Amino acid sequence: MDWLIGTSIIGISTALATTFDDNIYLTAFFGKVNHVFRPKHIIIGEFIGFTVLVAASLPGFFGGLVLPEAWVGLLGILPITIGISNLMNREDNGETVQDVSLNFRHPVKPQRRKKSLLATIRDPQTYRVSAVTIANGGNNIGIYVPLFASTNLPSLGVIVSICYLTVGLWCLLSYNLTRNPLMAPILARYGRKIFPFILIWLGISIMSKSGTFQLLPSMATLFH
Repeated sequence: MDWLIGTSIIGISTALATTFDDNIYLTAFFGKVNHVFRPKHIIIGEFIGFTVLVAASLPGFFGGLVLPEAWVGLLGILPITIGISNLMNREDNGETVQDVSLNFRHPVKPQRRKKSLLATIRDPQTYRVSAVTIANGGNNIGIYVPLFASTNLPSLGVIVSICYLTVGLWCLLSYNLTRNPLMAPILARYGRKIFPFILIWLGISIMSKSGTFQLLPSMATLFH
């Protein structure tokens, strides 16, 4: 059970650090809901986009099965670098999501016809949300790859499951924030101050768990 608790803590930290900004553009999307652009487009589009990010990071897991664990842990430098970069460029990081175009065409007459799940998945409105999710998740891959590479299959399942649950939580929270929009900037402001430190902690955790720090003395001798 100790591994499950430890993995869950890492999963929660990862989910919060990599999906926190999602609630900002999701809130903007939910604010644009109309007779054509429905909440289900936003929710399904968000999950599709997130799934693409996870799939793009899976090569890190398979690479971790081949490469020595200590060397795989060197990838922990990536989240550390991202976290430090976010601290140094905190003001710039808050503007990219807000500049996303949310122009959805309104029909001349409202259409209330219900669509099947397959039709919703294939709807261009859904993929506009997915595109924003993918574009906003560039750093996700840089964090997931080293994390996946340093975990085994059961741990990977726990971490990914927690991330999906967190995405669902952001969808629910963002929907409710549209009814209280004053909370969104407050949440974004304080969240960005905390999560760069979580990224740095994740990177150190990956390197420590993989035994990477034991390689540093031998690596230092290579440069002498």
